[in-house]
Amino acid sequence: MLLKMTAGLSGPDFNLAPGDTHEFDDAEAGRLIEAAFAEKADVPDAAPAEKRKKGKANVVSTEGNAGAE
Repeated sequence: MLLKMTAGLSGPDFNLAPGDTHEFDDAEAGRLIEAAFAEKADVPDAAPAEKRKKGKANVVSTEGNAGAE
């Protein structure tokens, strides 16, 4: 179950701050919610990615530049 932490929690495999989300098994998730250390995280539907324009190549010419090597 995906939880959003309301308090800090550290363990051998993770270090979570308030606001962080982490996947826990159902038994552990229930215990953390009951103790008010976490709440169920809202899982937003994935929005389609916006199409991006390709930028122009960043090309620098050294012709006529005596300082370039």
